[in-house]
Amino acid sequence: MHIAQVAPLTEAVPPKLYGGTERVVHWLTEELVALGHDVTLFASGDSRTSGTLEPMWPKALRLDGSIRDPNALHMMMLERVRQRAAEFDFLHFHLDYYPFSLFSRQPTPFVTTLHGR
Repeated sequence: MHIAQVAPLTEAVPPKLYGGTERVVHWLTEELVALGHDVTLFASGDSRTSGTLEPMWPKALRLDGSIRDPNALHMMMLERVRQRAAEFDFLHFHLDYYPFSLFSRQPTPFVTTLHGR
């Protein structure tokens, strides 16, 4: 399967220190690749993966003092995923409720993991 993993941009995947969600995304992505799946990780550019990295911003937003509104960058990332959605068999979001309204209207199956709830 060709799977998209869509991570928060707050921390790198895997995180260097804090970042429970990003750590889970890393473990899941690496295991899916090990099982033979073609995985694309949408994340910050300082992320590392055995799959294909689709960098959405050069580094984790927490480390970039120039960012005033991280929501805008997450919306831009969702738009990029939407544009490429037909390339994937499955989309897995780790972005809270953000994807629901946009992705419920397109045919690619998706799931959202609500971390920390």
